[in-house]
Amino acid sequence: MPDSRDFSQTHEPVGSLFAAASGDDVLAPEQLQQFERDGFVAGVPLLSAAQCDALCDELSEFFDPDHPGRELWYEYHTNESTTPETTLFHALGAWRLRPGFHDLLWHGPLVEAARQLLGATPRFWHDQLFCKPAHHGGVVAWHQDYSYWTRTKPMQHLTCWLPLDDCDHENGSIQYVPGSHRWALLPRTELAGDMEGIRQLLDDEQIRALENPTTVIARRGEASFHHPLTVHGSQANRSDRPRRVAVINLVADGVCSDADEPLLEGVPTIPAGEPLAGQFFPLLG
Repeated sequence: MPDSRDFSQTHEPVGSLFAAASGDDVLAPEQLQQFERDGFVAGVPLLSAAQCDALCDELSEFFDPDHPGRELWYEYHTNESTTPETTLFHALGAWRLRPGFHDLLWHGPLVEAARQLLGATPRFWHDQLFCKPAHHGGVVAWHQDYSYWTRTKPMQHLTCWLPLDDCDHENGSIQYVPGSHRWALLPRTELAGDMEGIRQLLDDEQIRALENPTTVIARRGEASFHHPLTVHGSQANRSDRPRRVAVINLVADGVCSDADEPLLEGVPTIPAGEPLAGQFFPLLG
């Protein structure tokens, strides 16, 4: 039986699946330069095949809506796609439910890469799972992450996109618009429906950039990191392979709440102006 405790109460690894932080740089200078130039860096090896397998084993339990721990999710959608013939599993809060997804947050290479990119000690914001089944996996529409996170400030956020399957054009890998992290914050668009909805918000130059995105080709366990304003999305999965991805969202220590209401469903309110801290927002280094 899966462990039924709420792992958010423990702010250190509970198992030995992942490596401890070493203090060594994970990203080379040219990778940091790419992040500054393009708003993302891809192909960062973080997980072994065995680690991916262990997370996939935990993930497989979540597809049954009656799984143990289901009351701990911040959000849980067996299908968030708005297109009837496609499926997009999307859930927030896996770190609370299972030891592997919990311990992933403290994985040394992830923490060290985040420290390099943020220029500060990383603090956990929240996690996500995005899963597209073979043949009928739905899209994730073009968006900027910070459009969903304006309840926190300043904008010192970072996203780690971590594929648990090999990802490419065919099974709906993530796509980035290089340089879009220098665009202004755009209004929020529908996340799981029309890929083209963002076009009405863009000028001609931005539309041209949108038409020439970079598709990440990644082996399982090879992460991408992106800026909170980088426009990204992913096409449908029409292949005969699944596309399962874990996303770890981070902030620099010192980022504050900007809302006098819960930042996540079921989480106690952090008053506006107060820094993220406590049970649900652990410091990772």
